[in-house]
Amino acid sequence: MLHWIRLKMLRFASGRRLLSGVPVWRCIQESTTKHHLQCHPQTSSAFSTCRFISTNRLLGIGPVSWQVSRPCHRDARDASERVHGKEGFGMKALAQAPKPALYLGFSGLIPFLSAPLLMAATQSFYPEVAYAQMVYGASIVSFLGGARWGFALPPGSPASPDWTNLGNSVVPSLLAWLALLCRDNIAEGALVVIMGLGLSLHYDLTLLPGYPGWFKAMRTVLTLVATFSLVATLALKRFCAERKIKDVLK
Repeated sequence: MLHWIRLKMLRFASGRRLLSGVPVWRCIQESTTKHHLQCHPQTSSAFSTCRFISTNRLLGIGPVSWQVSRPCHRDARDASERVHGKEGFGMKALAQAPKPALYLGFSGLIPFLSAPLLMAATQSFYPEVAYAQMVYGASIVSFLGGARWGFALPPGSPASPDWTNLGNSVVPSLLAWLALLCRDNIAEGALVVIMGLGLSLHYDLTLLPGYPGWFKAMRTVLTLVATFSLVATLALKRFCAERKIKDVLK
């Protein structure tokens, strides 16, 4: 840059070429004005005005408007949001999910969906099947809490192993334990499992930092399907006759 400025000044001084680099001329004018302001504070205003007018008339240079380029911080902000798990997520984010996580996650819906589908196909409510669905849901709720605990332990994780992250990771396991205690009342156990699924999703999406967008999108879909399957089982319990699964297998 300094070499370019010196070259422009030499060409202008030698008279071989008119000055075409307007940024250089503005730098010369600003340095000249600053020099006169320091040496002659009383006459600097009038002298600098005359000098600017004469030089502008000589070179035919009018007022130059400069566009100041503002640094773009979007990339840095997006990177920070990805690190802290704040980037937006949607159904398009599922395309970025690893295939094993995607296939295993959606295959985990089979025990949830098979119970209401079997009851709807036979027009009967089976307490054993409903209880098995509820137990499976309780194990999933406990698994989600353990996943959060494991995510906070590695060094450098966005979710530090503090009281908030680890404490909230224990809550889903406690809800799963309460659901298993409702063996005689499947409806109450299913409602506790639904509460645990919703609370775990709330933790992962809003309260605690860390998971990528594809995981949040997949978690949302899986939680909704699992919740609706439990609600469907409770609806079939109300409207279908209760039967034992042993009678169907005979």
